[in-house]
Amino acid sequence: HTKRGREIKGEYQQQGGGGDAYGSYGEGGGQDGYAYQGDYPAQEEDAASDATEGHDEEDQMYEGEYQGIPHPDEVKAAQRGLGRPSGRLGLEELSEQYEEIMEDCGHGRFQWTLFIVLGLALMADGVECFVVAFVLPSAEKDLCLSNAEKGMLGLTVFLGMMVGAFVWGGLADKVGRRRCLIVALTINCVFAFLSSFAQGYGFFLFFRLLSGFGIGGSVPIVYTYFSEFLQMGKRGEYLSWLCMFWMIGGIYASFTAWGIIPRYGWGFSMGTEFQFHSWRVFVLVAALPAIISLVGLTFMPESPRFLLENAKHDEAWMILKRVHDTNWRAKGQPEKVFTVTHIKAPKTAEDEFIEIQSATGTAVQRWAVRSATLCKLVLKNVASLLSAELRITTLFLAIIWFCMAFSYYGLSVWFPDMIKHLQNEEYEARVKVFHGERVERFRFNFSLENQIHREGEYIRDEFINIEIKSVTFEDSLFEDCYFKDIRSSNTVFRNCTIRSTEFINTDLWKDKFIDCKLENVSWHENKRGCHLDAAEENDVLIYLVSFLGSLAVLPGNIVSALFMEKVGRVKIIGGSMLVSAGCTFLLFLSFSQAAIIAMQCLFCGVSAAAWNGIEVVTVELYPTSKRATAFGLLNAMCKLAAILGSSIFASFVGITKVIPILLSFVALICGGLVALKLPDTREKILQ
Repeated sequence: HTKRGREIKGEYQQQGGGGDAYGSYGEGGGQDGYAYQGDYPAQEEDAASDATEGHDEEDQMYEGEYQGIPHPDEVKAAQRGLGRPSGRLGLEELSEQYEEIMEDCGHGRFQWTLFIVLGLALMADGVECFVVAFVLPSAEKDLCLSNAEKGMLGLTVFLGMMVGAFVWGGLADKVGRRRCLIVALTINCVFAFLSSFAQGYGFFLFFRLLSGFGIGGSVPIVYTYFSEFLQMGKRGEYLSWLCMFWMIGGIYASFTAWGIIPRYGWGFSMGTEFQFHSWRVFVLVAALPAIISLVGLTFMPESPRFLLENAKHDEAWMILKRVHDTNWRAKGQPEKVFTVTHIKAPKTAEDEFIEIQSATGTAVQRWAVRSATLCKLVLKNVASLLSAELRITTLFLAIIWFCMAFSYYGLSVWFPDMIKHLQNEEYEARVKVFHGERVERFRFNFSLENQIHREGEYIRDEFINIEIKSVTFEDSLFEDCYFKDIRSSNTVFRNCTIRSTEFINTDLWKDKFIDCKLENVSWHENKRGCHLDAAEENDVLIYLVSFLGSLAVLPGNIVSALFMEKVGRVKIIGGSMLVSAGCTFLLFLSFSQAAIIAMQCLFCGVSAAAWNGIEVVTVELYPTSKRATAFGLLNAMCKLAAILGSSIFASFVGITKVIPILLSFVALICGGLVALKLPDTREKILQ
């Protein structure tokens, strides 16, 4: 291992005189050299570079296939008379050099391949946000979930994603983007698979929590990883195109859920203890994007920018050469040679500390020291986001992320819940009420639905092989009745008297009889556990609403991608958030299901442009050593806002829509105004 502050220099031969010559050096202003090099005195073999003055004794030149030739960037820096510290100068030189290298590599087959692989990882994140919402109507029957447990399950997934974003984002800056993304997706796939087989609520909750923890790392790592393979002029546009995969994830989840979950007969069971119904098949299918992305990542390299920041120059050079050769070979110019001859990669004291500690003690002690050191470095990196240089940037972005997520996720829950509420109101308006009826020696062989029976008398009646749906019996008498093969949902007996009655193979348990007097009542072969009512719970509207909301994101994605470089990130974020705030006010005029669905589509489409701009500017405002950490922290805050927004907005469904609309309006206005204070990063080189 070399010491801190070393320079890494290498010379690779250029064939002929053709092609773009980045960093090829001649001697004394020769044919292939830079014109101004001849005006600068030639250095002796052991002479020190001006750019590293003060580090002669510590610096170590990599010999062998590398030669210590001064780079023109160092010459230009010396000519400009820059008086900055050499470490800082090295980092700035690396940023400029790396941008030139990426321009020389071009944009082509390699980036498009990586685009697909990382897009699938982002798609997996989008799917994860929908999985629980789609399976809950079915899972609550299989797992016998109460309303509190259903709410906890939805929040737990976001909690796992919140912790995962923070942890994986921090580790990606210290361990590597590719490595962390592979581990994160592996955790997601393993626990998503296990959750599909979980038969109890506790295990299902635990597995979905860990599944969310794994997929939580995808968003911060994917954007950081992909941005480091892009040129400055293409960064905003292609990061915006990448955002479309989140939308595709929503569409994929909606289609597969609609195609699989209602097919309740697709599952199988092993006795009464193990049930594997169609919603569990959907959970498995939902993990496919993550699995495919995981396979693709095994063929992708680590980010060379990350490697250079960690002084792994050999690996970085080989990856950059692979990118260059892949792109130019695909463009029909295989003869174009990668001509990089010098990459400056300062080594940090943190790396030295890890290496010193790792050389002592037993394997367990070394692992403990490495882990403790890694945690300290991650936390130190997080704390550095509040340094004097980054404090304002972090504060502004935290406000923007929180306000946008609070409104977006809050309304994303409120829209379908409000539609469901309107459906219930219409359903209840059609209820049939029967008062004081007396039915004796009658056989009910037809289903009962949406009815209320008050003060009725049922003497020696038979209820055989029927479905009782949304029926309430109040203050009624059942005497010498016979219930057999009954399927029920949302059905209760309240303050009734039940005498000498048999229940055989029904799901009418004692908890369905509220304040009832039971005299000589017997149950035989009753259905155990909870059972799915496919007709009620798998309403196609839940899939249609999610599908339309995801599809509505497409126009916003296209517009933001096309104008991200022309208009600028700041104007797109601020403008989109302010327009979204205006859209929320139109909700006051929405009184029907169709109107709410239309407003959802409009809101999602406009919000997509804001999200794209937020993610692009987050990547560009932080240096490489802190980029994934900052993105992870802000994305964790986004998930926290999602938990708060969805909980608060859902609590007002059926009570009032004024508070959710005003909350989202104020949040979007605040976030949009703060976004306009951000610096424009269109011409900013990744630091």
